[in-house]
Amino acid sequence: GSWKTWLLTSGSQFRRKAPPDQAATQAEIKQLKDMIAQRTPAALDQIAFWNSGAPGYQWTELLINQSLKNNLGFNLASRHLALLQVGIYDGMIAAWDSKYTFNRPRPSELDASLTTVIPNPRYPGYPSEYAVTAAVAADILAYVFPDEAKSFQDKAQEAVKSRLLAGVEYPSDIEAGLELGHLVAALVIDRGKADGSDAKWTGAVPTEAGKWNGTNPVQPLAGTWKTWILSTPNEFRPGPPPAFDSAQELAELNELKNFQRTPKSNADAFFWEYAGGGTRIFQYWPGQLHKKLFEYRLDSNPVQAARASALFSTVFYDAGVGCWEAKYFYWAARPFMVDKEFKPLFTTPNHPSYPAAHGCVSTGAADILGYIFPRDAKALDAIAAEAAEARMWGGIHFRSDIIAGRTLGHNVAGKAIEKAKKDNG
Repeated sequence: GSWKTWLLTSGSQFRRKAPPDQAATQAEIKQLKDMIAQRTPAALDQIAFWNSGAPGYQWTELLINQSLKNNLGFNLASRHLALLQVGIYDGMIAAWDSKYTFNRPRPSELDASLTTVIPNPRYPGYPSEYAVTAAVAADILAYVFPDEAKSFQDKAQEAVKSRLLAGVEYPSDIEAGLELGHLVAALVIDRGKADGSDAKWTGAVPTEAGKWNGTNPVQPLAGTWKTWILSTPNEFRPGPPPAFDSAQELAELNELKNFQRTPKSNADAFFWEYAGGGTRIFQYWPGQLHKKLFEYRLDSNPVQAARASALFSTVFYDAGVGCWEAKYFYWAARPFMVDKEFKPLFTTPNHPSYPAAHGCVSTGAADILGYIFPRDAKALDAIAAEAAEARMWGGIHFRSDIIAGRTLGHNVAGKAIEKAKKDNG
């Protein structure tokens, strides 16, 4: 509860009142026993579902699936992910402050005749961390996907009921957790409403020679959105790309034209465009995070899992904001725009070339994951390097785009790591 928070002034900002007294607790135990007697196979399935992974796991999966369903691009999806994970983390720290202020035992620790479906977690129960997470997540998801608001609130009720049916939490644990979660979510939503993501672009595509010259550019204002780690979106803006008529640009163009494509290089390029990239990059890298949380057994440590998720998602988002800021500062042309005869392997994404988004985002993601999961750092960076290089194999980026993107990603993650070293986590 003393770890540094993102939006809360401290973990104690919303400290709950003391849990119910002994008489009220005994009445709650009777209520739980009555509920437990009504366990059904469907209830057991719900208990298992919501108990899979850390408290935020299923909610993160829900956000990713909802983003895919709504065909969101990386920028908005990563923004939503950061809001969710920061909210869950701050809520978790606030929950831990109250948990160890009151040290309330779990129901079966007071009444051994009460049977639980799952083991009691090894920390106090009041307030419920699952209820905190459910309220935070449902409120934030309702904010970013308002048409589905009721379904998110229904899922929140399903999630908290599963903890009661499992016998590991009291109704008052749930009530206090939901109250706390709503308070935290309100702060996150206020921050989201002020981050600039709803601004409308009124600019124009440049007409100078050598500039990007397409139509309907993707999210030209994403580089102006409020960041979590960077002091300003342009904090790590790279120097200018090679001039379109320079010897370096010609050499880099020839590198693309002379590259001998193979089935393997084509497969990798297609993967990083359609499976691990494009609109699915916000599924691939969070998937790596979840995989490592399970491998390192952090899924059973809610605060560490929430910290890892918040660090990851803020780097993921900020690397994108910094990337987009540079893209629309320079408006650099894509290879096929520099040489009309050159044919990329697939349709080029509809935004400027420099720096490369995969270089920025995949590198930032790999670096922060490598900090959290150090024995995998080298392997994760190799994945990010392949993701970046694959953009050249597909013919959609110059070498200088990749180098600048990788550098920006390293810088964003590096600043986040320095922040993490001071958060007490």
